[in-house]
Amino acid sequence: MITFPLSLRFKLLAVASQIEVTDAQGGSVFYVRQKAFKLKEAVTIYRDSTQEQVLFRIAADRVLDISAQYAITDQSGAAIGVLQRHGMRSLWRAHYEVHQAGHPLFVIREENPWTKVFDAIFGNIPVLGLFAGYLFHPAYLVSPSNDEGPILRVTKEPALFEGRFRIDAVTPLTGGPAELAVVAVLMMLLLERATG
Repeated sequence: MITFPLSLRFKLLAVASQIEVTDAQGGSVFYVRQKAFKLKEAVTIYRDSTQEQVLFRIAADRVLDISAQYAITDQSGAAIGVLQRHGMRSLWRAHYEVHQAGHPLFVIREENPWTKVFDAIFGNIPVLGLFAGYLFHPAYLVSPSNDEGPILRVTKEPALFEGRFRIDAVTPLTGGPAELAVVAVLMMLLLERATG
């Protein structure tokens, strides 16, 4: 069972993207590793940083496409969901849908697209860019597909030399849907980080 809030730490100097996810008590929840130098996105999610127990795998259905779908499977290879990026709509404001067995389950939307724009611009200025993480904090909301209101809020936190995010539960969410929502958020953050 996942205990919110969750803390996410991106290792910025790693060749392949890595995220360490810990719960409210500081216990390891997930360890995410993205395969480097792949044309198709390939992400493995482990129980912890020892990388001994695979929990989930995420794979893109096509090479370098802004409307790609990302199949999420469990350790046995059974499909548990699909994360779909909404191509042109996601260029300005991040917009993703999470489907399970062909039915829409969650929607992930960026709260304020201007925050991401300023974060990306300021982050590319030499020297000053080191402090971008202290000024701009993009946030994302995860809502049920019937738009009853947000269930999770993902916020970038101030950090130097690493990326930090926090996932807060807005409304109670447990079991399989909670895990699927968090796994989808992890993949979304990897994609958004890659696009700036």
